[in-house]
Amino acid sequence: MATNPKDQYDALASEYDSRWGSYVDRSVRATFDRLDLSDSASVLDLGCGTGALLALLRSRLAEESLVGVDVSLEMLAVARRRLGGSVRLVQARAECLPFSSASVDIVVSSSSFHYWAAPAVGLSEIRRILKPGGRLAITDWCDDYLVCKVCDLLLKVTDPGHPGCYGTRDCSRLLLNAGFENVVVEKYKISLVWGLMTGHGTVPSG
Repeated sequence: MATNPKDQYDALASEYDSRWGSYVDRSVRATFDRLDLSDSASVLDLGCGTGALLALLRSRLAEESLVGVDVSLEMLAVARRRLGGSVRLVQARAECLPFSSASVDIVVSSSSFHYWAAPAVGLSEIRRILKPGGRLAITDWCDDYLVCKVCDLLLKVTDPGHPGCYGTRDCSRLLLNAGFENVVVEKYKISLVWGLMTGHGTVPSG
């Protein structure tokens, strides 16, 4: 098995939506439904994969206000075919985002957090690029649920590139330590199997 997310998702890109379509549809919809969007907001989707969440965001926001970021060029190629040419897509890691400070209104992320090698660094980068008062919404597997905990343990044994999942307390702590305010972490089920959480936080306005 590949030992890092880039190699894994480069290999999976062509069949990712057919293999994980039901989970992707439910998880990105759950993330989208928990976003507070405005018509003028600029939104960066971190770990955008094949562009499923960006496609939903495009139904509410101008394409020019959307940016997708992923470590896998192959996943970005699939996203490009889905989205067309107006949405900007960028290859980058969460820990090193090639964007100016205070340049984005909202950062969203769905199901990529557990692959970040250095989550504290990634969250600090998000805080850097968000404008004062900017918002983060980050959805991922929730280790509070038994099935996710078992999956996490199995992946730690079988996949050297899997850093590990987090529970609601871990997520809240990481967001607070990164300097976010108004932190709320909600956990919920999207199926009998999958339990997720969405963590929200804002950058101080002053």
